[in-house]
Amino acid sequence: MIKIPTFNYQKIVSFIFIAILFLSCNQADNNIEKNISSDSITIHISTFLGNQSRNYYGNKCPDSLNVIWKFYLGEGLSPAYNTQKIWKGAGWTGQPLLVEEKGELFIIQGAFDYSLRKLKAATGELVWQYKFDDILKGTGSIWVNQNAENIEDKYIIIQGSRKGWDKTKDSLYCTSLRAVSYISGKEKWRMNSVATDSYTRDVDASALIINDTAYIPLENALFTVFDPDYKNVQELDGMMQPKIYKQLQYYTQADIDAHGDDLVPEASPTLLKNRIYTPSGTGWVYGYNINKKENDWEYYIGADLNGTLPVTDDNCLLVSIEKQYIDGKGGVLKLDPSKKPEDAVVWFFPTPNFEWLHWEGGIVGSVSINDSYITKEEQHIAVFIDIAGYLYLIDHTQIEKDTLVVAPNNKDMFPTPKLLKKIKIVGTIATPIIINDKIIAPTDEGLFLYQIIIDNNKNVDLKLLDKIDDISIDATPIVWNGKIYIAALDGYLYCLGN
Repeated sequence: MIKIPTFNYQKIVSFIFIAILFLSCNQADNNIEKNISSDSITIHISTFLGNQSRNYYGNKCPDSLNVIWKFYLGEGLSPAYNTQKIWKGAGWTGQPLLVEEKGELFIIQGAFDYSLRKLKAATGELVWQYKFDDILKGTGSIWVNQNAENIEDKYIIIQGSRKGWDKTKDSLYCTSLRAVSYISGKEKWRMNSVATDSYTRDVDASALIINDTAYIPLENALFTVFDPDYKNVQELDGMMQPKIYKQLQYYTQADIDAHGDDLVPEASPTLLKNRIYTPSGTGWVYGYNINKKENDWEYYIGADLNGTLPVTDDNCLLVSIEKQYIDGKGGVLKLDPSKKPEDAVVWFFPTPNFEWLHWEGGIVGSVSINDSYITKEEQHIAVFIDIAGYLYLIDHTQIEKDTLVVAPNNKDMFPTPKLLKKIKIVGTIATPIIINDKIIAPTDEGLFLYQIIIDNNKNVDLKLLDKIDDISIDATPIVWNGKIYIAALDGYLYCLGN
């Protein structure tokens, strides 16, 4: 008798379903590549403060702060000040990135719910979401891999996070730096930030990518030079990690003696000519020579340095200084790194000592400048907000005659720049931005929109155009085509404008 085989129809149906799903997913990926070509993508804001010079914030600012849409970013658990804290929305530095595809704008936003997202800028509609192991504080950087074989791997977001909410300083792995495809939201690699004398293994900085090499200071105080290409990753510590070319220890025993384990670099590196400049929590500004592949310029301040350094038209750097670990005041220091460190100070602008939360004064955020928006003959304005809650406008090219101020070390005397305007608003650790004649100032008690008024005698005044009250903001905004994109601590990412 012939035995007829029996079939497990449930297994066959399951197999067919999985096969269809697999083919559909592959087809979806293929459709992504068919629908989006490289020549249809333009990156407008690629990293924190816009570019490698950290001095660009968008194109056209609105005249009002009407809410066009808002997207709820959620919340996440992460330790702070020896307790578990719930963080909402996005905070310092938390600036969006902006990309255009075939005329449509998209936002890349990191958040406190551990997620990195791609959103449609016109509506706030979610495109994809990728999850980390902890909250995202810093801003990502988008790298264009010119050697990629497909568009999926050509546009890569390099994004940092905190170390992992369940991790300690001595945990085996803290994969707090990762690469994610801008097109699909898929992970490409992750990097283990190793334990050092620093108290943390977070990553707040935005990577600086030059051609096929990336540079970033990890909060373990290792300045890391690496290959961001996923094709060159290697298996290390049980995971696929990018190839590290070099790591420089950005602290010494003297720094440990002065700062303990608070050795943390949180600012993003800045490119000026052939050097990459990185301020550190140890009080140093390091200049890494990309040709020599070593530090060949270093300037010591001693304070905790959190702000990222913008490059001015006269090839100088503006350093924001917090009042911590120094005898003098915090403020803003202009350095000319074409000179020897001992001769590099152009001027110093001190800000008052002021106790607020756990800060003692000075400036935590970065300085913004209008150099990307004006000609060299126009007035060069630097904008910043200190811990005491004052908004300052100075001309960073003009020095007050016959006026010297005490340096941050409370010993030396430095020239000081021309103050154009000073008004009391609200304390903040955020970075205000300046676009043409507009200033957007995020604070702990609202968002301010000002217009700069300059009369025939070049006197400067500020006109308040609009304000959003009762909202706390630590993140930095961007603007584009009359819209402002900014994340807040109430949990939302906002699109604001006329």
